Amino acid sequence: MKSLRLSLVGLAARLLTRCAERQLCRLVEEETGVPAVFVIGFPLTGRPFYTAPRGGGDAAQSFDLLFRGVEITTGGQRLHRREALEAALRGRGLNPLQFESHLRMFDLGMPPHGGLAIGLERLTAQVLGLANVREAVLYPRHRYRLTP
Repeated sequence: MKSLRLSLVGLAARLLTRCAERQLCRLVEEETGVPAVFVIGFPLTGRPFYTAPRGGGDAAQSFDLLFRGVEITTGGQRLHRREALEAALRGRGLNPLQFESHLRMFDLGMPPHGGLAIGLERLTAQVLGLANVREAVLYPRHRYRLTP
């Protein structure tokens, strides 16, 4: 397992393609017997502006959970100081004044916090072994079907 971890260092330094996500899950399952893997070390530029940095570097304090080759969860620690949020906005070429209603809540203090999102339909499709995520959605939509 140690060799697997070392070989993955820097892998997330670039965004994973769907094919790479599937290959990574297969590799991890062969090594561990578990068809899931947490991927960390994504560059901050590939994450939302409010994502906290990992240590002092350019990586994000965030993760993706891949299960059977599909990203089912993403999350991370968020910036909790107004000054850091304003700097992150400016670093992406955005004007903090346009985010004043959001930034205002940080004036009274905000504890360190994080967040995550689970793709329930994606998880359901993987657990049930469905061929397509649309089979796990009550009202699937795509470019030719916008209404139930």
